[in-house]
Amino acid sequence: MLNPSVDDKGIVDLDAGLEPVNVEQRFANPKADIDRDQTKNWFRRVLPILLANRRSFGLGITLMVTTMMLGVSVPALIGKLVDSIEPTLSTGEISDFIFLVTIILIISLIRFIGGAIGSYQLGRVSNQLEADLRSVVYNHLFTLSFSFFDKTQTGQLISRANSDIKTIQMFLMIAPMLLTSLLSFAFAAIYMLSVHLTLALASMIAIPLVFFLSVKLRKLTFPLSWLTQARQADVAVIVDENINGQRIVKSFAQELMQVNLLARAAKKLQWVQVRSVDVSAFYNPLIENLTVLGSVLVWVYGGWLVIEGEIALGSLVAFTMYLMMIQMPFRFLGWMLMLEQRAKASAGRIFEILDETSEIKDKEDKVEMKEIKGSISFKNVSFAYANEPILKGLSFEVEPNETVAIVGQTGSGKSTIIRLLSRFYEVDKGSISIDGVKVQDMGVKNLHYHIAQVLDEPFLFSVSIKDNIAYGRPDASMDEIIQAAKAAEAHDFIEQTSEGYETVVGERGYTLSGGQRQRLGIARALLVDPSILILDDATSAIDVRIEAKIHKSLLKLLNKRTTILIAHRLSTISLADRILVLDKGKILASGTHEYLLTNEPRYSEILAQQSNKETVVEEEKTSDESDEEYRKRISEMVIKDTSEEGFKGGFDE
Repeated sequence: MLNPSVDDKGIVDLDAGLEPVNVEQRFANPKADIDRDQTKNWFRRVLPILLANRRSFGLGITLMVTTMMLGVSVPALIGKLVDSIEPTLSTGEISDFIFLVTIILIISLIRFIGGAIGSYQLGRVSNQLEADLRSVVYNHLFTLSFSFFDKTQTGQLISRANSDIKTIQMFLMIAPMLLTSLLSFAFAAIYMLSVHLTLALASMIAIPLVFFLSVKLRKLTFPLSWLTQARQADVAVIVDENINGQRIVKSFAQELMQVNLLARAAKKLQWVQVRSVDVSAFYNPLIENLTVLGSVLVWVYGGWLVIEGEIALGSLVAFTMYLMMIQMPFRFLGWMLMLEQRAKASAGRIFEILDETSEIKDKEDKVEMKEIKGSISFKNVSFAYANEPILKGLSFEVEPNETVAIVGQTGSGKSTIIRLLSRFYEVDKGSISIDGVKVQDMGVKNLHYHIAQVLDEPFLFSVSIKDNIAYGRPDASMDEIIQAAKAAEAHDFIEQTSEGYETVVGERGYTLSGGQRQRLGIARALLVDPSILILDDATSAIDVRIEAKIHKSLLKLLNKRTTILIAHRLSTISLADRILVLDKGKILASGTHEYLLTNEPRYSEILAQQSNKETVVEEEKTSDESDEEYRKRISEMVIKDTSEEGFKGGFDE
């Protein structure tokens, strides 16, 4: 961990040392970003990343153009070689013939070497562009706020960050071939016009029609390319959801329904792809065969000119070879246009992500705090998800090193409070402060450095148990990792796994039980030693005996930091110094467990409705019972069930 300079107020200017980082950076950031000007076309926006490797790109283009120009000279030399055959036969002098053959062989060797190096350089640049563009996309995704991911499907993001980028890379790798073909077309056309004007014009008679058909093909291909990429993403979404949700699919025996869902999406994709094939199957052969018309005219008209003595036989041979050069761009022009339109469509889909701006941004004069005491203040905070109000003028205070439990009905806004505290979302109204500093004024990474969360369903990565625990502190020693695991009562079950702390867990940690995953989540949070610890129903999947042991360890640790508990179990609530009762987005009451049981009937009712082993079974209101009588009866039941012995009994083994 780095130790940046700190002023008297505990505020620093550098945030590099205020966040957990890998000891050694494994990958370099991309050398350039896309052009953020949305008015430019897709290629100009990607161009800065391409030009970041301008040396390799320039060398590749130079070599490709050079070999092309050398290639343009070969037909003319072959024409002279053909014309030299007759004098050689009549005089027996072969020096000119040998000289021309030698020149052609040298040019071919240079073209081979230059073409190989040029192709390698361009291929290297295009693959580097793919890697850089993918890094740009992933880096940008990490800057976006939770609200973006709430409305965006994972499969869509995966498709755009992979197949769409690959489509752009493929086009940019092949595009230089078209460039050199067009240049060779220009040089070949100049030579042909210099040899015989009428014959050259006859060979190019089909070019205007080919151009018209190519433009038509381009207009038809773009919408189909966009649809193809979009429907490929739809298929990816279904596959991603079915893989991640396979336990739900199988438990409800809905395999056939999901297969049918995938089949319908695949059918839509098939329709678009077949339509694209239909368009290509009509236009591409038409474009290619129109060029044959020029070949027929050259051989018929050119042969007559040779017979009439207007041009030499060698010139006709060179003419036919140049004809192949001017036809080459049109032979794969349709295919290139299709790739270009797919690349354009893919770029548009990628820019939809890159043009998204995060709602959560650091201020230019952001405050960076090395240490915090942990006081928390919510003042008149209001927040809504998609215009659905959740918090309404919420206000409360938490003192440094205080442990506060928040209880409330499902949907009352408990988890929303911690999301706003961590600034995963911006408040609509009001303010949230830590040590008197508004969270909006703090650097986001600095804020997250001081807050650790343990959720009811912790996410584990497909790496070793050790790496999962040390995720927030990759440089932690093995002893520190073991101590954190012991505090979370995870050490014993870890030792029983096949390779101990080096055991690699399955995707999302599903090779472990829910309780084991939660214990690793607690260990991960304790290892970073945060100033503010948030436990969001973090022991819901852990049995009571193990939970009691975890609570014993937590009691020794909670007095060193501010802790917020999103609580459902009475045993968890017992850890709190104070309890906040949340109802319909507002704090209904605040106090100790005993005080709330006696003075707040709503608290008793909430506890009675928690469906776990430590709470009473929910009681239905009778028809002849008033609301006040019902709440009084519930309160008496809870008080009886949570007597001092029963409430604290969770800590007895």
